[in-house]
Amino acid sequence: MLKMSIQTRKNWLIDAAVFLGGLIAALSGVYFLYLPSGGYQGGRNPLHGVTILFSRHTWDAVHTWSGVFIIAAVAIHLGIHWRWVAMMGRRIGNSLRPGGTKMSRAGTRNLVLNAVVAVSFLVTAVSGVYFLFVPSEGGNGVNGSAGFLFSPTEWDMIHTWAGVVMIVAIVVHLAIHWRWVVNVTRRMVLSLRPEPQLREVPAEV
Repeated sequence: MLKMSIQTRKNWLIDAAVFLGGLIAALSGVYFLYLPSGGYQGGRNPLHGVTILFSRHTWDAVHTWSGVFIIAAVAIHLGIHWRWVAMMGRRIGNSLRPGGTKMSRAGTRNLVLNAVVAVSFLVTAVSGVYFLFVPSEGGNGVNGSAGFLFSPTEWDMIHTWAGVVMIVAIVVHLAIHWRWVVNVTRRMVLSLRPEPQLREVPAEV
């Protein structure tokens, strides 16, 4: 059986939880992007009333609670990797100083991509939490009432397009690191296999 360190196993489980929650939130978010609410039924919104697997209310619940799950998973992820985050912050500060050690092209690319993921996730999460506390009409959290800082419709647009940016950035991130994902996942699966039992051969008499 292939051995795997406890830290690597923990990191894989947290990353898998983030990925699973993000996948469910993304798919349910695409549902609302494809099937918007409002508009003249059968006119500006000809897809009104179309059901895909679940009702709109169920999709709303799936999107909301998968979002809450991924926020919790990302918080744990950051807590575990906070030392790495702090180290990267120091490296960035050092690279910006005159005469400081410059980051490699690959390191800069990963840094920019991670920053896009982080900022778009933060905006998506904050706007998503907003809808947890805003009275909604029709189960989508958007109505004509006044909102905090922005109107509910503006919050909805912020949430939608920040989510789109985040999905695109994560897809690029996975494509760049796909070999690492496959290798670590294979090691994780192999480490869970039970060790083969050796059959005892009876001694000759």
